[in-house]
Amino acid sequence: MIRKLISGVGMAGASMLTATAAFAQDGPIKAPTVEQMAGMVDKGDTSWMLVSSVLVLMMSIPALALFYGGLVRSKNMLSVLMQVFMIVSIAALVWVGWGYTMAFTSTNTPWPTLVGGFDKAFLKGVSASTYAATFSNNVYLPEFAFVIFQMTFACITPALIVGAFAERVKFWPLMLFTVLWLTFAYFPIAHMVWYWAGPDFLIDTVKTAADGSLISQDAGLLWGMGALDFAGGTVVHINAGIAGLVGCLMIGKRLGFGKEATPPHSLTMTMIGASLLWVGWFGFNAGSNLEVNGVTAVAFINTFVATAAAALSWSLVEQAHHGKPSMLGAATGAVAGLVAITPASGFAAPMTAIALGLVVSPICYLFVSTVKNKLKYDDTLDVFGVHCIGGIVGALGTAIVADPALGGQGFFDYTKFPAVPGEYDMAAQLITQIKAVGLTLLWSGGVSAVLFFAIDKIFGLRPSEDAEREGLDLNEHGERAYNM
Repeated sequence: MIRKLISGVGMAGASMLTATAAFAQDGPIKAPTVEQMAGMVDKGDTSWMLVSSVLVLMMSIPALALFYGGLVRSKNMLSVLMQVFMIVSIAALVWVGWGYTMAFTSTNTPWPTLVGGFDKAFLKGVSASTYAATFSNNVYLPEFAFVIFQMTFACITPALIVGAFAERVKFWPLMLFTVLWLTFAYFPIAHMVWYWAGPDFLIDTVKTAADGSLISQDAGLLWGMGALDFAGGTVVHINAGIAGLVGCLMIGKRLGFGKEATPPHSLTMTMIGASLLWVGWFGFNAGSNLEVNGVTAVAFINTFVATAAAALSWSLVEQAHHGKPSMLGAATGAVAGLVAITPASGFAAPMTAIALGLVVSPICYLFVSTVKNKLKYDDTLDVFGVHCIGGIVGALGTAIVADPALGGQGFFDYTKFPAVPGEYDMAAQLITQIKAVGLTLLWSGGVSAVLFFAIDKIFGLRPSEDAEREGLDLNEHGERAYNM
C-alpha cells in the first residue's frame, strides 16, 4: 500500500497547520517554482536550523572529544582529541565536495534509490537563491541552511567510530578510513533513509500498478519502504556502532587487555563531555524537524525526558548489580538514552519516550558489562554496546512509540497533496524497522570490513608495541595532553 510506503520521516506534516502566507491566501501550490519557494521561507525556521547546526557541531567538538578523551588513559588523551577534531575538519570538506550530492540528489546516478549522483558536487548549483524542502507542503529553507545542518551529522558520525579502538590506531590511516567510510557507507545510508523528492513534488514521481502497489518513486530505498528515522538511529548510531565493532575486531585488542587496569583518566572530562552532548542533542533531534512548530517541541521534550530516564535507569541497574551507582554509569546511561530516542524523538509522546529511556539502559548495560566480557572483544569505549545496540532499541522502539494509539505522532501520507495523516499499523511498521536495521548492519558492516582490511594491508592501522606502550600522544603527535 502506498500510504505505508511513503511515510513521513519528520512527522512535520502536522506543521501544515502553520502554513505560509502564500499557502493561506491561495491554497497549496503544487511543484512551486524557485520564485514561489522564496516566498515560502520563514526566518524563524532558518534561524532555528542554523542554531541547531551549531549545537550539533558542539556535540563533536568539544563534547564527544572530551567524553571520549576522559575515558582513555592520560597518555592517549591528546590523540583522541586530535582524532575527533580532524575527523570533523575532513568530514566537512568531504561533505561539500561530494557528500551532499551523494546523499541528497537522485539525478544521473545508476542506482537512484541507493545513492545520489554528482550533479551538486562541490556544491555546484547551490546558492543563496536555491531552496530545500521541509516536511510540510509549501515550507522551504535556504538550501545552504540544509547543507550546513546535514554536514554536522556527517562530521560526528565517523568521529563516534574511533571510540571502539581508541588507544591503538594510527592517525593518518584513520583519516583515510574516514574519507572512504563516509563515501561508501555514510552517504549511501543517509540517501536510502532520508532522501525524497519533497512534499510538493513526491506525488508526481510516484508510479503505481493497477492493484495500487508501488512501482517507483523519487526517494531512497528505506524511505520508500516506509522506514521511520527522525534524526539518525540508523544513519548515525547503528551505522557508526557496527563499524566500530568491525574495527575493534580487525585491529585487535589493546596490549594488556584483560590483564592490566585501564581506568578512565578523567571522569570530570567525561561528565563535561556527556553534559555538552545532552545540550547539543536538542539541535540534533529537534533540529531534524527542519521547522519551528509543535513537532519541534515534541522532539525537544522527548529528548530531554528519555535521556533523564535512561541515566536514572542505568544508575538503578548499577546499584542493584554493584551496590553503588557510578558517575561513569550515569553518563553512559544518558548517552544510551540520547541514542535510543534519536530515531523516535519526533514520533513518540513524552511518557513513551520515558519508557524507551528506562528500557534501553538495562539492555545496553548487559552488552557493556556481560556480553563484551564473555565474547572478549575490546570495544574500548563501548561504541557498539551503546550506539549500535541503543540505536537498534530505538529504531525498533520507534514502531511502537509512533503509534497514535499510544499518543504517538503517526505519519503523513505524502502521496496526497496536500499530505494527509496515514493509517498506522504497528506490526507492519515494526517489520519495516527490522528491515532497515538489518540493511544498515549489513551495508556498514560489510563496507567497514573491506576498508579496514585494505587500509591495514596497504598502510597498517596499528602502531608498534613500543608506540602503544609509550602512548599515542607522544608517538603520533609529539605532544602531551598534560605537562606537569
